[in-house]
Amino acid sequence: MRWVRAAGRGLLVTAVVMSGCIASAAPGDVAGDDGRGPITLATAGDLTHYLGPLLEGWNGTHPDEKVSLVELPDSADETHAQMLTELRSDRGRFDVLNIDVPWTSEFAAAGWISPLDRDGFPLEGFLPPVVGTATYDNKLYAVPYVTNAGMLFYRKDILAREGEQPPRTWPELERQARTIAPEYGIGGYAGQFLPYEGLTVNASEAVYSAGGSILGDEGERVTVDSSAARAGLGFLIRGARDGWIPREALTYKEEESREAFQDGRLLFLRNWPYAYAGVSGKNSEVAGKFGIVPLPGADGPGTSVLGGSNLAVDADSRHPQSAADLIAYLTSEPVQRKVLTEGAQPPVLTALYRDAELVRQYPYLPALRTSVLAAAPRPKSPHYDQVSLVVQAVLHDAMTQHQSPSATVRRMARELAAIARRRG
Repeated sequence: MRWVRAAGRGLLVTAVVMSGCIASAAPGDVAGDDGRGPITLATAGDLTHYLGPLLEGWNGTHPDEKVSLVELPDSADETHAQMLTELRSDRGRFDVLNIDVPWTSEFAAAGWISPLDRDGFPLEGFLPPVVGTATYDNKLYAVPYVTNAGMLFYRKDILAREGEQPPRTWPELERQARTIAPEYGIGGYAGQFLPYEGLTVNASEAVYSAGGSILGDEGERVTVDSSAARAGLGFLIRGARDGWIPREALTYKEEESREAFQDGRLLFLRNWPYAYAGVSGKNSEVAGKFGIVPLPGADGPGTSVLGGSNLAVDADSRHPQSAADLIAYLTSEPVQRKVLTEGAQPPVLTALYRDAELVRQYPYLPALRTSVLAAAPRPKSPHYDQVSLVVQAVLHDAMTQHQSPSATVRRMARELAAIARRRG
């Protein structure tokens, strides 16, 4: 879950009131209570303070159901840990949880969030792939709030000077990164290769873009030991071994990689669309000199991992109906528009990607829509945190020690199988 946003002020927005969205009353609901009252929204740190004004819109029209915002740390790992501490305590401190998309399965399997009534939300208006991130065991356990897809930032000026088009395949990217970048004294390609959640995303995208997978059947089956996974992870391992992925990139998270591209030190960068604001800003060395396209793959367009976050109702919420109504409000069209214009986060509603005014303001929206529609969720598992630790640790070892793709997928499969056996 990443909260990197452009600052902005919110206006009052007419609230969307939907009742009956909870499939069943939450355990913490007091007898005789109608499920309504003051609520608390827990989220990762809101770095640019856009959520407060959005919630003022709700509070202005719901004086008896006011929402309080609880900001947890910026780091996804720390936010996850603090949420788990609260959820395991059964104190019902939170009502609505803004959770990273892969946590939905984990929280649902543990019984920490309540299933929701699909009919209570206009899911048909959402980008189709994002709805899948909010389900577990064929039930809706959350509602998508923001989405995301990895994109390829490239130096448009350099490729034009060389008479080249942006790469659509890995062989094209590798050739350009290996031969063109050195001529300009810059690195070829970077993503987020430090061993943290970002590396799990980059690993998953590489495997998916080669036609493979990591887990199946909600985490019960390990599928990573395949020729496709070897090809996908091999692309990254080879880049680190041959140097067109700079060694420094093995220490990058999102911001470090953005700064490297923004400072003119990279030919290609995989990052989330949030980076557009900084890369095109007045302090950028490459403002006006870059472009954004969907990620390349093994032999054609690649597959991004779906990023973003979902909104869920704490199973111990004291006011689950108010919590569900707040989720409906935050996913309504007027608020989703502000999520983009004031929060710089990709919205989940399809119609906003075709809005001419928004496309003029955010020219990457059509390419982002293409990427989201072709994207896939991270591996689903009730033990996702452990799955992620394995994927990132194994791949980072392989990239730093130049291990073979075959040995890498064998080790990854072995360690993931041990996690899968813990199910239930």
